[in-house]
Amino acid sequence: MNRHIGFLVYPGFELLDLSGPLEAFSNANHLSSADYQLTTVSLDGGMVRSACGLCVYTEPLRVVDFDTFFVVGAPELPEGEWAAVLARAIGKVSLHVRRTASVSTGAFLLAASGLLDGRTATTHWHYATQLQACYPAVRVDGDRTWSEDGGIWTSAGMAAGIDMSLAMIEQDMGREMALSVARMLVVYYWRPRGQDQFSSLLDFDPGSDRIRSTLSFAREHLRENLSVERLAEVANLSVRQFGRAFASSTGVTPARAVERMRVEAARPQVEDGRQTFEEIARLNGFIDAGRMCQSFRRVAGRTPQELRRSARHGESLRRVL
Repeated sequence: MNRHIGFLVYPGFELLDLSGPLEAFSNANHLSSADYQLTTVSLDGGMVRSACGLCVYTEPLRVVDFDTFFVVGAPELPEGEWAAVLARAIGKVSLHVRRTASVSTGAFLLAASGLLDGRTATTHWHYATQLQACYPAVRVDGDRTWSEDGGIWTSAGMAAGIDMSLAMIEQDMGREMALSVARMLVVYYWRPRGQDQFSSLLDFDPGSDRIRSTLSFAREHLRENLSVERLAEVANLSVRQFGRAFASSTGVTPARAVERMRVEAARPQVEDGRQTFEEIARLNGFIDAGRMCQSFRRVAGRTPQELRRSARHGESLRRVL
């Protein structure tokens, strides 16, 4: 199998968006005979400065025999003529590869190239709403750490690029190899593509007074039944209208938003350790401790038990020091 992987960067790119996937595939080479050939490219080649100031050497972008082509993200969204030129180049390269992928805001360049039209895509939670507004033909799912649709792979911010790379390694070489790479990188392997990005909805600016008011209502009534029907009533919209408006404004479904708010509210209580999990679940609107545990896995990536143990360990260290 051709295992040549290209990583496209441009001035101001996010270093971890590049180095995370690079290290995943590089470790696969060290652990086996994977023979991934890794090439970092830019439009014109040469040294390219990242957002943190570190420069990397790149080869000029050419339509070569890549198997997989990564487009990394940046803290600043790609805009202007240079971004349009880059998007056109990405479109041409993608015609000759098995997999095209983006990390974080790299999804904006894939969208500008037309590759995401009619597909489900993911980006960093902070930009999900903007991606949907700029490219209505894309089905943006702001909940996922990564997604794959018809050979086009997209991932959320930074470390999610490693999750996506592990999934590609599993596709190429099997689960055991992906697990071995995860162990070498000291990262979780079990995180599924559908796991929520752990982000605060308090930072969301929906841009709609109705949705903003509905979010405020939900935060103040977490113990109560917050079905989509009830939230639609608060927003004075039909259920269908509300679901569409909410997803368009926040990048997540109402159910996912409520689940995330409940996890965020419950987490300090979990780490504090003075209440049982059943009590915390009841106080924050979960059906029971088991359901709360499932939600924590999806949203925070860790169970309440793991978070409580970590908090206790940290407190023990503080006492020693």
